Amino acid sequence: MQRLQLQSLVYSLFVLLLVSCKSYKLTDVKPVQDSEKTVENLYFSSGEDYVYKCQMDIYKNHVSGILIIKKLNETTHRVAMTSDFGNKLIDFEISENDFKLNYVLPDLDKKIVINFLENDFRELLKKQHPVNESFENSNSKIYSSKAGNKTYYLFFNKENGLLKEIVYTKNNKEKIDFTFEAKKHIFADSLNLQHKDFKINIKLIQITETEQN
Repeated sequence: MQRLQLQSLVYSLFVLLLVSCKSYKLTDVKPVQDSEKTVENLYFSSGEDYVYKCQMDIYKNHVSGILIIKKLNETTHRVAMTSDFGNKLIDFEISENDFKLNYVLPDLDKKIVINFLENDFRELLKKQHPVNESFENSNSKIYSSKAGNKTYYLFFNKENGLLKEIVYTKNNKEKIDFTFEAKKHIFADSLNLQHKDFKINIKLIQITETEQN
């Protein structure tokens, strides 16, 4: 059953390449003067293991398992995912400029699958974002950060200062929306990664110490 799900997932990714995406524009915000030169996503900055239940939905395909993210050094993270039955699905190391595949299940060993995962986690784990413009609305401070043809919009909660959303765009087209729920700056209790051009959704939910034992 698991193998059929993974094969169906790979097929769906090929189909997804035909879909286009929408332009992105901030609405109901006002520009502000801000002294911040750089803002950071600190959710994966600790040396502790980040352990999550992982649910991936690609069109009508659903794959679930356990995902572990570990910071190896200041530039590199290791990401590993196992199935609900404990079978390793994929294991890789990633930084802003490098990607090393340690293991991938043969059913998932397709270039399109690897590229999706590499791109998604590189954007998720990007820590520093130089600020180009600052905005605000009633709930958030918003910072835009440009890097070549990419623009990131980072939304910070005004009340607690926690990062709650990152919108990643490329060529002014909205690509991925990352939303977070957190109680502290270095750990997201949950994360929802939603592609805007493809029907792909990845949800991570923190596994507590009790659940791991």
